[in-house]
Amino acid sequence: MRRHLPLLLPLLLGIVVLVVAACTTGYDGSKIARWESRFLPVPPGVMTPDQLLAETRVKLDLMPPGAVGRRYYRPMRPRYITIHSTQNYTGNAYNHALALKRGALRAPKRVGGNRIGFLTWHFTVQDDIAIQHLPCREQGEHADFDGPGNNYSIGIEMCEHSGNDIGRTIDKTARLAAYLMRAYDIPLSNIVPHYHWERKGLSPAHKDCPHFLLERGRPGQTWRWFVNRVNFHHSRMLPGAATPLG
Repeated sequence: MRRHLPLLLPLLLGIVVLVVAACTTGYDGSKIARWESRFLPVPPGVMTPDQLLAETRVKLDLMPPGAVGRRYYRPMRPRYITIHSTQNYTGNAYNHALALKRGALRAPKRVGGNRIGFLTWHFTVQDDIAIQHLPCREQGEHADFDGPGNNYSIGIEMCEHSGNDIGRTIDKTARLAAYLMRAYDIPLSNIVPHYHWERKGLSPAHKDCPHFLLERGRPGQTWRWFVNRVNFHHSRMLPGAATPLG
């Protein structure tokens, strides 16, 4: 074995380089090109906010008030929109809606942590629909415990289940975020990833979420591309008010 060590060292070093490179993969423009190839054609010209909302296909399926994740009424004035990914590779938007209504998504309730004993958020988006679980003027429990991410942001989860078209899911999320910007007077700079909010007491404090829009677990070129997509859809709307979604 010792005789063959000089021959093995280059091979071993090559494996180490490949592993390190795989763990530190950064911006991938080809990934964005694949997503963009799946985008639906965009109607020419401009549209009303209602027309943009119709493109998102929002389905109202709220958690029942006074129960599970809505046991307590917690009003909110939205100032941010927080983008997540489910990291659930088997559950679609309908499955998540049912789980929220049944109170299946429990979390340990503790001081400085989850305040209600459940995970909750406002929308779950997949390639063909966006399901609303909470009125946008009620707090969710999806970001940073008793911090501004929960107290002042609308939470949107993007599905990742098998068979779901991620490119179309991303674009539908961008359309929804653009509409919500208009409806609640939220600036583009306040469209943020889950990563943006510090989760005190957890390690890492900033979650790698939505992981497929981040580089090395942090916002970079791919996130900026997504924000530009939100801005593009926002620019398609004619001036005028958008109806708040609760």
